[in-house]
Amino acid sequence: MKIVATAAILHFCLCATAAVSDSDSTETALVAAPGDVAALPCYAVGNETPILTTWVKNGQEVASSQTPAPAGQRVTVTNDGSLRIGRVAPGDEGTYRCSSTLPGNYTFHARVSLRVSTGPENVSTSVGPATALSNGTLVVLRGSSVSFHCSGSSYPSQRLTWAFSGASSSNDSLTSTANTTLDFRIEDVQPGAQGVYSCRAHNPVSGQAVNRSTQLLVYYVPDRRPDCAWAPARDPSQVWFNCTWSGAYPTPTLLWGDGDDQGDPPAQRVGSVYASDRAESLSLMLNRSALSDGQTLRCAARHPALAAGTETSCSFTLKSPYPEGEPLVTALAATSVTLTCTEDVSLPPANTTWKRGLQQEDIVPGSKYVLFNDGPARRLTIHNISKEDEGVYFCRSENPLAVRELEVYLTVKTSSAYTGVILGVFIAALIVGSAVIVAKTLHFNRHRMCLGNGFGQMEEDSGDVLSLVESDDEQIFRDAVPQLPPIANGHQTTLVQIHRIPSSDHEDAETADTSPQEDTAQTEAPGDLLTL
Repeated sequence: MKIVATAAILHFCLCATAAVSDSDSTETALVAAPGDVAALPCYAVGNETPILTTWVKNGQEVASSQTPAPAGQRVTVTNDGSLRIGRVAPGDEGTYRCSSTLPGNYTFHARVSLRVSTGPENVSTSVGPATALSNGTLVVLRGSSVSFHCSGSSYPSQRLTWAFSGASSSNDSLTSTANTTLDFRIEDVQPGAQGVYSCRAHNPVSGQAVNRSTQLLVYYVPDRRPDCAWAPARDPSQVWFNCTWSGAYPTPTLLWGDGDDQGDPPAQRVGSVYASDRAESLSLMLNRSALSDGQTLRCAARHPALAAGTETSCSFTLKSPYPEGEPLVTALAATSVTLTCTEDVSLPPANTTWKRGLQQEDIVPGSKYVLFNDGPARRLTIHNISKEDEGVYFCRSENPLAVRELEVYLTVKTSSAYTGVILGVFIAALIVGSAVIVAKTLHFNRHRMCLGNGFGQMEEDSGDVLSLVESDDEQIFRDAVPQLPPIANGHQTTLVQIHRIPSSDHEDAETADTSPQEDTAQTEAPGDLLTL
């Protein structure tokens, strides 16, 4: 806590109660307040009445019993020799001396000191900036700066002191001064500064004191928003909604209702209010009839430490469950299969379970049925499947809003059914493979074709080679080969040239008998030509 103290000097007059001190000595002290009646004693030793008493102040006679006092005289001498001062004023302050003549011509001397004291008065305090409640209590916000001021008047002197008393600590003196005003300041006010602050003005002459106290409250709110949560009820169609906002002073007001929490700043008001209370936690139970898909529930917190007309809140949007998975599953008998269902969109989160049959019978976990959760996925594994396991299974998801089901049909196949399928697939693959091989063989030998014996008038002992020539190349043979008339449809013709290939029996003879005449004959009369 940082305290800054200042002081100022102010001249003033104070009031005090007169006090007389009887003494048989020659000196007496007396304190009186303005307006009081002061009696200054002179002879107080015995019971004898003085014959003559004279009072002197600062060398000047003030009053004498020998001189009758006029009516209304403020300063007079009484029969016992005392000096009576009515309506004491600050100017009456000083030292008075008396001289009394007693019977027997005995003279008595005395001295009286009169002090006029006033105050403390006009003592006032101010604390700010702060907000005043109806009962006078002041309120400041945590983290703010607060100034404290105290002033008063006393005569002839005074002492001003600021003191603090709180729940966690108490300090009788924060700061003090002999001046007429006293100020100090607290920077960054924290909850520990909450308590009662008192300014005490004390007059050391009269011993009188005046206290002025102010109760200061420090309001604060947590830096976070309220926390919205839900909890299941015994009835799955009901749900508990809980809102908590702790750490605020004073206690906040919480409200549950419809609305949203979008935007900056958040929405200022909830819609339909379901419940409200001044507490740190507020719970609300709703059933399915009051809930709907897409509905937004909002908890708003209101507090005097927040800006006027504002509030902080938390909210969530309700969603119905929506289970997803494969609707058709096929498995082979005597094996295992796993049915999977995923539900991760519902709010509050749905309870998802597997059911069997149209009657949705419960599935009891065991060696045959194994249930386990994998995050949002709910898995059902069936071991040693048989035809009895075939049928419909339901993945059932329920939250307070609705119940949703995913229907999964399990088909169980026997091994004999799969044998025919496998054989059929093998034969089909074999046929397709053979067709591919034949097609590739014909494709790579499409330019050469061998013709067997018996084509036209070819000799049985010789092989014929059939060469296909594209119609674009016909020109090289046009002069040497007789041409057939063109086909009426105007299409190009294809030339087929037949070369005789000697058989193995005639190879040697033909080689030996080769002569220029034969070459000429072959040139002039080439082999048979067939034009298509």
